[in-house]
Amino acid sequence: MIEQLIAEATECDFKVALETKKPKSWLKSVSAFSNGIGGTLFFGVSDDREPIGLSDVQKDAEAISRLIKERITPLPQFILKPLQEDGKNLLALEVSPGRSTPYYYKADGVMESYIRVGNESVIAPDYIVNELILKGTNQSFDTLTTDAVKKDYSFTLLEATYLERTGLRFDPSDYVSFGLTDKNGLLTNAGKLMTDQHTVYNSRMFCTRWNGLEKGSIFDDALDDKEYEGNLIYLLNSGSEFIRNNSKVRFVKKAQYRVDKPDYAERAVTEALVNALIHRDYIVLGSEIHIDMFDDRVEITSPGGMFGGGSIQEYDIYSIRSMRRNPVIADLFHRMKYMERRGSGLRKIVSETEKLPGYTEAYKPEFSSTATDFRVILKNVNYNMCGASVHDTAHDAAHDTSVISKQNLLLEFCTDPKSRDEMQAYIDVSSRSHFSKYYLKPLLSSGKLEMMFPDKPKSKNQKYTTVHSK
Repeated sequence: MIEQLIAEATECDFKVALETKKPKSWLKSVSAFSNGIGGTLFFGVSDDREPIGLSDVQKDAEAISRLIKERITPLPQFILKPLQEDGKNLLALEVSPGRSTPYYYKADGVMESYIRVGNESVIAPDYIVNELILKGTNQSFDTLTTDAVKKDYSFTLLEATYLERTGLRFDPSDYVSFGLTDKNGLLTNAGKLMTDQHTVYNSRMFCTRWNGLEKGSIFDDALDDKEYEGNLIYLLNSGSEFIRNNSKVRFVKKAQYRVDKPDYAERAVTEALVNALIHRDYIVLGSEIHIDMFDDRVEITSPGGMFGGGSIQEYDIYSIRSMRRNPVIADLFHRMKYMERRGSGLRKIVSETEKLPGYTEAYKPEFSSTATDFRVILKNVNYNMCGASVHDTAHDAAHDTSVISKQNLLLEFCTDPKSRDEMQAYIDVSSRSHFSKYYLKPLLSSGKLEMMFPDKPKSKNQKYTTVHSK
């Protein structure tokens, strides 16, 4: 019986005996379960799930009820069930997910709120406590009214995008009915996130194309990096463009036609970015969405774990119900046809990726979350493919020709030693990472270019000169 109850529990902890002198050891789990998706505490059971038994179930049950009422505030919903397993008396304390979050443990002059991280109950960071406070009062970050006045800001991108995608004009009354302003013309946080100006500091996106399969130094190992901030539509468009610019569309020749083979499904990328923008936690100070591109994958990471608790790894994405951290933003993106109401974004990411030529189960997108972030991993379906049957697009071929031409110009230019800045200016390349990947490193590794101070490669006085063949 106990194995079945453990399997049915959303979260669970085990206690060999009831601690009454140090009840915090288990009351913190009551707080965490109430603040999350609920859970069950099994008393009289060891960590390896072996029934040990309690000597006085009735006394322990009374103590559990009393300590919860004394030390957890507000009072959570719970049910105590006596159990028997192998002739031993046990107790199961079932704690329901609470509606009046946050639930605190209070004793010895302190109040602490807990959340679940893995199989542990840990003190909730301030930003999670703030989100729990909003949740407990049936509010969300994006619905809160600010002191910003609508007439002081512009919404050109929002209105133009709304017209383009719906065929309808964004009327002044829509700002109130959509939840972007209140009746007095004050912007909500959702409204501030849609202004042309950058008014919400955390509304940012950092994008990096790394050289290889792992992260490294942003100065030496990043082939491309961009930072964007401001309007959510701008972030969506910029993130999509960054991934597109750092991806390839290959093709395979058939007898009468060719098959395009993009690295990633465009709709899957859009869905992943929309998911990150809508469901992220904007309360986390100094936070941003990260796009990290590698040779074999794209990782899109957003602040804030699963809204309501738990981790995405515990759910079936084909049956998960939609829970929206920012309902106003979600509704607006639905109106603009970026997403569907029924919470099918993760399923869409998978189904769109499955349509790609060359897709196998190995390229299935992956989803993971912790208490502090959510991550989507899209696999490059062209990674490790046989080069004999895969051809770069004309754009890539033209790019290769341009690079070779500029490399030759640099070799002529560096007959006399030149600095890196002089070289970049000469061939009109502004990005240091791009210059390093396509020009400096290839010429140095091929032996066509050499450093004047090879024992001090990062010297600010470093110069480069052409190696003349003998």
